[in-house]
Amino acid sequence: MEERGVVYVIDDDALTRDALKDLVSSIGLEVRLFASPAAFLGSSRPDAPGCLVLDVRLPGKSGLAFQQELANSDAALPIVFITGHGDIPMSVRAMKAGAVEFLTKPVDEQELLDAINAAIERDRTRRGELALRSELRKRYARLSEREREIMTLVVGGRANKQIAGDLQLSVMTVKVHRTHLMRKMRAKSLLELARMADRLGIPIASRTDP
Repeated sequence: MEERGVVYVIDDDALTRDALKDLVSSIGLEVRLFASPAAFLGSSRPDAPGCLVLDVRLPGKSGLAFQQELANSDAALPIVFITGHGDIPMSVRAMKAGAVEFLTKPVDEQELLDAINAAIERDRTRRGELALRSELRKRYARLSEREREIMTLVVGGRANKQIAGDLQLSVMTVKVHRTHLMRKMRAKSLLELARMADRLGIPIASRTDP
């Protein structure tokens, strides 16, 4: 079952906050309201996919400045901007910095809901990728130093015989290590192992002839 999404609304206008809560709640999403970025940062947040609906003009700090602050923190979330005072350069800046959408008030309700759903799906994908990398790091940590060495050569395209020559091992020993590392990494194919190595950022030995 998919986790329920959470929408964080940051707007200094109470009427706007309440209206957005009624709208977003109508499609089954949890909504949390904040009058300022500081209030949002000082709050506890559930471990669930979510997004920010953020006003561009806020007291003390603009929404665009807050977007940059979030990008450099561990609280990064996809952002849907809403504004009554937007212009093209502002929207371009927001989108280049990763915003999902930049909407002008009065906001079309369906357009806003579509943007929120897209933002939550983006965050769900990001969270899934982070969870996968965390799991792969755990698997990789269980490999021996020799198995890691052989994994680097295998995903770099080296054949067992070449690896044996590189490491001064018997071909049978290489095969045993290769079998063990494939099992520990839970890789069903060389292609899957290569994708795992890419996600882990493991440097790949270039394919060359001995």
